[in-house]
Amino acid sequence: MILSDSHCHLQDPRLRGHLTGALRECRALGITRWMVNATRESDWPAVTALATTEPGVYASYGLHPWWQKERSEDWARRLEALLKEHPGAAIGETGLDRWMENPDLEDQRRVLETHLELSRSLERPITLHCLKAWPELAACLKRSPPSKRGFLLHSYAGPESMIAEWVRAGAYFSLSPGFLHPRKANQLAAFKNIPPHRLLIETDAPDMPPPEKVALHRLEVEGVHPLNHPANLRLCMDQLAVSLEVCPEILALQLEKNAAGVFGWA
Repeated sequence: MILSDSHCHLQDPRLRGHLTGALRECRALGITRWMVNATRESDWPAVTALATTEPGVYASYGLHPWWQKERSEDWARRLEALLKEHPGAAIGETGLDRWMENPDLEDQRRVLETHLELSRSLERPITLHCLKAWPELAACLKRSPPSKRGFLLHSYAGPESMIAEWVRAGAYFSLSPGFLHPRKANQLAAFKNIPPHRLLIETDAPDMPPPEKVALHRLEVEGVHPLNHPANLRLCMDQLAVSLEVCPEILALQLEKNAAGVFGWA
């Protein structure tokens, strides 16, 4: 069984000294591809380094709403140049966030629309983050739609009532291990209503860990809260198989087909 992680942050400094072993464990379990998302300009080089040295690692470049205030004046030019230099790279993580402290939604919208314009002009898929700003995100995508390649609503926790609208717009939806916590039961249940051809799985590693009692693998880093091991991806596939009442092997094939479709993987 082969699986792909549609969204993670393996460039995170907390993984230094642990990443080689973690990827070895992943590969032993059949996890062979990772879409590694940047969150700010300062980690673009680290994402590039991973994508050029680790087999199966793919790069995605963008500005996360939490970090976009750190951006340089010429960030958009730099982002476009980087994407052109790496034709297989995707765009993101970017999006809208009302959950963060003192959100500036207007500035977030401007930054997001720049990413969306690049998605269209360069025909790249884009990964979107959204917290408590779903109507605003929908309006933004209507004004400035992404590439027809599609877009990923990662760790989808939006309204169940909007799923059909997102599907019509070209969305894919990914489930992360964090949704296995009992408090996330409603978000997990919503995945039953997503068409199988639009489903993906992710870890968001080293964040969004599963409940300790169900974790397949753990990353213990001194002085750091327990991290999400990227090998916990299998938990997402198993949970979806149970929720959808399908054979895990058949679901895995569908998930791989979906990932290849949106990201352009062979």
